[in-house]
Amino acid sequence: MRLGVDLGGTKIEILAVESGGREILRERVPTPRDSYENAVQAIVELVRGTESKLGRKGSLGLAIPGTISRVTGLVKNANSTNLNGQPLDVDLSAALNRPVRVENDANCFTLSEATDGAAAGASIVFGIIAGTGVGGGVCVDGKVLTGAHSLTGEWGHNPLPSPGLHEIEHAPPCYCGKRGCIETWCSGPAVSDRHYKRTHKRMSVPEIVEAARRGNEAAQLTMENLTDRLARSIATVVNILDPDVIVMGGGLSNIDELYEELPSFVERYAFDTEGPTKIVKAMHGDSSGVRGAMWLWREEEVEAGLPS
Repeated sequence: MRLGVDLGGTKIEILAVESGGREILRERVPTPRDSYENAVQAIVELVRGTESKLGRKGSLGLAIPGTISRVTGLVKNANSTNLNGQPLDVDLSAALNRPVRVENDANCFTLSEATDGAAAGASIVFGIIAGTGVGGGVCVDGKVLTGAHSLTGEWGHNPLPSPGLHEIEHAPPCYCGKRGCIETWCSGPAVSDRHYKRTHKRMSVPEIVEAARRGNEAAQLTMENLTDRLARSIATVVNILDPDVIVMGGGLSNIDELYEELPSFVERYAFDTEGPTKIVKAMHGDSSGVRGAMWLWREEEVEAGLPS
């Protein structure tokens, strides 16, 4: 049996599957936000409760909104800040008496979609999460790439490529300390903010999308700007990775027009692709994180009983 856990800012989700991927249990509980220790305890209780209900133990993978530093062994870059600087994998392994694999949630998202999702069978997969922030992950032949500094896929903190004069002069500050990061232009809050600055009308992204579909010119311009900026940003990834498939998740992935317009825009900006890059919507939606966490253990490892 495999267990995947997705530790989010507001909820912790657990998924149990049998060999072959058949789901047998799924449960969510609120994420304790008062302390690191309580978050760890909530995960431990969720795992123990699941295993008690099913009468067996399983391999355990965990998706987190950050990553484990290869230098210190501690969590870094987590937007759930009480995780930062903590030995999360070590503490969970000790509490549950088994090895636990912890990976960035965007990497887990990509692994899920590359394993049995919208990019199943593809050799090189780039996963995009575009919502409150902009993140990503890379899978090659079914394996997550993490990199020397556990930063692979963090394209959201690259500067916006080929900025125009207006974009240079008005590059928004980013929480990472830099200005003009892709995330500050192409995340959901950024799109709403840019629209408000031009129109003085506060609208959510879904509202902007609907207004554009009804023919509102200001909303259409906002969407054109988003498509162009996303395409410029994705083209730089295509030039480096040349992925077989790009899978989109997060709130912006629900904009159907992006799948119609982005491929040709990306082809225009990328280097001699001889055809558009395949860009698809995630199959498993917001369950991709927890599904990817369970796939952190390979089938032969689970069958060998290493996590027991």
